[in-house]
Amino acid sequence: MKKFLSGNEAFAEGIRLARPEVISAYPITPQTIVVERLSEMVENGSLKSEYVHVESEHSALSCAMGASATGARAFTATSSQGLLYMAECLYYAAGGRFPIVMMNADRSTALPWNIYGDQRDSLSQLDSGWIQSYAENAQEALDLALMSYRIAEDKRVSTPYMANLDGFVLTHTYEKVDIPTEEEADRFLPAYETDNRIDFDNPKNMAFSAGPDTNFIFKYKAHEGILAAKEVIKETENEFEAIFGRRYSGLIENYLTDDAEYIIVTLGSIAGLCRKTADRLREQGIRAGVVRIRYMRPFPNEEIAEALSSAKAYAVLEKDISFGNEGTVFTNVNSAVKKENGKAEGYNFIGGLGGRNISASDIENIYESIIKGTDRVTFIGTGGGNNG
Repeated sequence: MKKFLSGNEAFAEGIRLARPEVISAYPITPQTIVVERLSEMVENGSLKSEYVHVESEHSALSCAMGASATGARAFTATSSQGLLYMAECLYYAAGGRFPIVMMNADRSTALPWNIYGDQRDSLSQLDSGWIQSYAENAQEALDLALMSYRIAEDKRVSTPYMANLDGFVLTHTYEKVDIPTEEEADRFLPAYETDNRIDFDNPKNMAFSAGPDTNFIFKYKAHEGILAAKEVIKETENEFEAIFGRRYSGLIENYLTDDAEYIIVTLGSIAGLCRKTADRLREQGIRAGVVRIRYMRPFPNEEIAEALSSAKAYAVLEKDISFGNEGTVFTNVNSAVKKENGKAEGYNFIGGLGGRNISASDIENIYESIIKGTDRVTFIGTGGGNNG
């Protein structure tokens, strides 16, 4: 069945099909529509779930952890300052290996106060121990909602999952979306089963303290869980294609990179405009390409190094800045290239902060800049850059 849906509504449809048993909700712009639609589904009976309207984002994730600790499939959603408010709980959820799924509507962080979209909120939490994916469009948003549970709940992974949608640009933009049937979704996503839960017949200690002699073992195991997600993501996407007919490309998506000399690396909804710009440059004889990062954790080190291995130069275009250094995405990409002794020159372009528009001409200028050579870190729209 096809419907005309916003990214938020599409994600809510995916969550309905995943049948979470507990939804803990606290609204914040531009995430609110997700939990509104889910509340309507619970009310009209199309989704059987315990819907808990909590008093804060901190409580939303705390509630989801409590539900997961009993063996229930749990969902919550947030954005921006709400994600930062629940940051303490992110580490608890990851350390407890609770496979909660959370949708984050990427939005700028204060101050100045701003409701529009950049990716500084989610990227600030890369070290919290969560899987992180970035959708490009509403169809991928719905599909990730389904795939996220299968990935997170796999016993090799047992890790919470944060699905990120660009605020307003994706969350509030409407497009035609194919909605699977409940029967198809049930074939793809089995009921949640876990040994990591409260069990009166088989009592165990959960969420405990650990001293220096054992603490590092739990951190290492959490690291292994995210690394294991690489293979589980591939398996999940293969099964998804077999049932639904839609194919995804793993941790990254390459476009015209086989012979590209100049490549833009980015993530989220801006990738489509980058691909159209690359097409125009190809018509002019410039061998341009695009790499879209779909997962920031686990990070696609080998995949990115391979995609950029034949390029003369690449630009990382991101909606984020690690103040006093460079963009967080660039740090990760540059590390991946250098670890494989890559020869491509890397440049960092930071734009879209606070929802500022990134135009086709901006992207053309990025390609032109890396062809000529430019400052290592450049802010789009300020008329200048700084050497990083």
